[in-house]
Amino acid sequence: MLNYYVVDAFAEKIFEGNPAGVCIMDEWIPDEKMDKIAKENNLSETAFAVKEGEAYGLRWFTPGGEIDLCGHATLATAYVIFRFIETNEKVLHFNTKMKNYHLVVTKKNDLYEMDFPTALPEKYQLTDLMVEALGATPVEVLKTDRDLIFIFDSEDVVKNLKPDFSKLKQIPEGLSAFVTAKSENFDFVARAFWPKINIDEDPVCGSMYCSLIPYWREKKGLDKMVARQVSERGGTVYCEYYGDRVKLSGGAVLYAIGNICVDEA
Repeated sequence: MLNYYVVDAFAEKIFEGNPAGVCIMDEWIPDEKMDKIAKENNLSETAFAVKEGEAYGLRWFTPGGEIDLCGHATLATAYVIFRFIETNEKVLHFNTKMKNYHLVVTKKNDLYEMDFPTALPEKYQLTDLMVEALGATPVEVLKTDRDLIFIFDSEDVVKNLKPDFSKLKQIPEGLSAFVTAKSENFDFVARAFWPKINIDEDPVCGSMYCSLIPYWREKKGLDKMVARQVSERGGTVYCEYYGDRVKLSGGAVLYAIGNICVDEA
């Protein structure tokens, strides 16, 4: 039996932000079991963590398999550990398994600040399939080693996009498709689409900001920015640029506590 939590990350109130499943375990369970748990939970990510020395080992599974980096589920995991396990701590260290990232989360009053690696995007070519899949023409296309980024000149276009997810899956480049534009009320807005791993839209995608922060920092000349994910649930991300690292901060709200009866099946 596993203790299980659901936390709304990058949220100021319940039913906002991005819900993540969290399992804090005494030891690792088989990959196949973690994969099945994530599919059963059917959230964009379920995080699994095990204390290893002074840090926690951390892995994230989507309904479509394991992923190398996830911001909102890291925030949710830190929230659970700060609140229920390491109640006197203010800083947590995580070592990830797929790419051996070292992540740091600091509790600052009601916000949780995550120290993540920067993902620098490079210019990329626009194709007809991209335009068909998005349903609108971006002014610029960028690519990281994992994701595609589409820049639009209108916040309203980003808010109102209705992508064809079957066509997004057909784009050979990029695991995900991020869309972003400058904003009147925030420094920028964004949305994140992941149909290739069975998540049409991720309500708030923390890892996306690892690439959006350096882009918008160059455009706006700001090291500190506030972004808004304009998904249906919505969420606010406080962003800071530190060269090869970025800091992402947000709130978290507990939705549920339960048990996963994995040993009874």
